[in-house]
Amino acid sequence: MISKLHYITQDIPGFSHAQLAEAACAGGVNWVQLRLKNKPAADWKKEAFAIQVICRQYNAKLIINDNVALAQEIGADGVHLGKQDMSTTQAREILGPDFIIGGTANTFEDIQMHVAAGVNYIGLGPFRFTATKENLSSILGLEGYASILKQCQKANITIPIIAIGGLILADIRALLGTGVYGIAVSSAIAKNENISAAAKAFIKALAPAPLPLES
Repeated sequence: MISKLHYITQDIPGFSHAQLAEAACAGGVNWVQLRLKNKPAADWKKEAFAIQVICRQYNAKLIINDNVALAQEIGADGVHLGKQDMSTTQAREILGPDFIIGGTANTFEDIQMHVAAGVNYIGLGPFRFTATKENLSSILGLEGYASILKQCQKANITIPIIAIGGLILADIRALLGTGVYGIAVSSAIAKNENISAAAKAFIKALAPAPLPLES
């Protein structure tokens, strides 16, 4: 089951990725993507093992960003691959059918490619500018999401589409209206004064609206 809220770790002075992940999980997050950039392999492994312990404690999925070898080595739940990383086709060949594989997309053609490769979900973005991502692809905005999701519908593509890129709580209702399955968030949770409370707010906003009571 793909979560509707993907929490992505980032470098924040004074905190380890594991500390931030634990605070998010305490708020109900059940899907953590470890994202490290320009770090030695030893740092990758240290953070991955620390977050894996936390994820198991909270029954959360651990997804490793970009690093297929590490995900396989530690037995993570899956990997997420950007457009400049190993292809999702190659990752599936290496990891086999049981690993969760997500791929980054910016266009409908990207989505078609990932679907053919057998990914489990797609991170579509960016919604708006975000400083956490280098080499940013074209900004999509609501109109871009709506257009691409309509193309998916016409092509009978039902894979979960996760919106990503500078998202805040106020964006959720409109984004869900385009047909996206869920969202991925980093700064809006990690840079909040109360990380757990921020996570709870996102989870509540993503929950299905209650059915009206019968009269």
